[in-house]
Amino acid sequence: MDDSKKAVAIKYNKDKDDAPKLVAKGRDYIAERIIEIAKENNVPIYPDRNLVQVLDALDLDFEIPPELYRAVAEVLVFIYELNGEL
Repeated sequence: MDDSKKAVAIKYNKDKDDAPKLVAKGRDYIAERIIEIAKENNVPIYPDRNLVQVLDALDLDFEIPPELYRAVAEVLVFIYELNGEL
C-alpha cells in the first residue's frame, strides 16, 4: 500500500464547463502545497482518500469521465452546501 500523501484539485464552473476538470495532482510535498494553496484561497477541502486515488490516475486538464460523475457530484454538493448555494 502506498503511504505517501496525495492531493488533487478539480475545477468546475457550472456556467462554462460540461464537466469538472482535474487541474492539479501530486504526492508528498506537492500534495502539501495543493492543500496549502487551497487553504490560503479559502477553497474547501474534501478528504476522500479513495476518490483522490482514482482521480490521481487521470491526466491533468481533462474532464472527469462520466463513470466518476457520481463521486465528484458528492464533492460539489459538499462545496455548494458550504457556500450556501443549495
